[in-house]
Amino acid sequence: MANTYLNSQIITRKALAIWHQKSNFIGKINRQYDDRFANKGAKIGETLQIRKPNKYTVRSGRVMAVQDTINTTTALTVATQRGVDLDFTQVDLTMKIEDFAETHLEPAISVLAANVEFEVMNGLYKTVQNEVGTQGSPVNSLKTILNAGRKLDESLAPYNNRCITMNTQTRVNMVDAMKGLFNDQSAVAKQFRSGMIGKNVLGFDWFQNTLLPTHTRGGANANYVVNGAGQTGSTLTVGTGAGTLLAGDTFTIAGVSAIHPETRQAYPYLQQFVVTADYAGGGGNVSIYPAITTSGSYQTVSGSPANGAVITISGTANQQAGMNLAFQKDAFTFVSTDLELPKGMDMAYRARMDNVSMSFVRGYDIVNGVFLSRLDILFGFKELYPEWACRIASD
Repeated sequence: MANTYLNSQIITRKALAIWHQKSNFIGKINRQYDDRFANKGAKIGETLQIRKPNKYTVRSGRVMAVQDTINTTTALTVATQRGVDLDFTQVDLTMKIEDFAETHLEPAISVLAANVEFEVMNGLYKTVQNEVGTQGSPVNSLKTILNAGRKLDESLAPYNNRCITMNTQTRVNMVDAMKGLFNDQSAVAKQFRSGMIGKNVLGFDWFQNTLLPTHTRGGANANYVVNGAGQTGSTLTVGTGAGTLLAGDTFTIAGVSAIHPETRQAYPYLQQFVVTADYAGGGGNVSIYPAITTSGSYQTVSGSPANGAVITISGTANQQAGMNLAFQKDAFTFVSTDLELPKGMDMAYRARMDNVSMSFVRGYDIVNGVFLSRLDILFGFKELYPEWACRIASD
């Protein structure tokens, strides 16, 4: 009886099934923009302008006060290609797909998925300004989790599709913290899903992720202050401080309070900001998010900082800290688009699963007399509503 060979379609679909099992963060964020890119094959660097909902202010009294409609967009670029290269023989293609997957695909896709998942999380957490907990200290109180939920609530994040992804040490601490709480049998059974503590516990679905990045705080000292009154925008002029500020560092400014996104009334706490680009230190301009906007439909804070207002940076200089993440699905988006398949190959196929597109190509190296195979994914990611996420700092 003739051998039945595995083909590119079977290999690619099996690879995607393995990927699906490996990526629990990417699977929990927004994916609705995938089909906005051409299915015929995309090019690296293609950009999609995502339109965000308009915001308005409320009139007081009878007389109209017509306001301009300001359209805001955020650019999502598909610019990252990652792949893994395989070396297998024609004999390997006679294996059962389960055996072939165990020998070749499982180790290849595991490392590919891990690297993509880490890259996405490492890029996105640095866009989030909200933070609870203490950098370098364990999370062992339910109050810390509830405070993260409060941050999402007061940023008007939808209550559905909320998740917490946590590192291994935080999982240990929180399981211990919750061990005395009542939980019904069905909920307990669900905790045995991979990495998942519970579903809809304190308003979140919980997952463990060993790929969560740690954050290394910059070396900035405690002497940074605002240099110049009345500042607005996404650049803050600072002075009298020393030491670096790194992308992902969070801070507050004395006298600058957070506000309710719709009523613009001040909350009883300071607005948190995040540094969006590394800063060498000393007096100068620091890139920040959110932008300081003091009026209008896109107001973000209670008012501009005063000259000399003290800047308080989270954490300790040069300290490493774990970064768990609470988020609503639409805080971030991930796009994977179809790569263009080359012609004249021995095998060339692409497939999609859960809106992840992967291509498999095999060609013959006539110089060395071997078949060369590759699995590739082309993707992009972007923060949509980073205020709908909250970092949970830990050890």
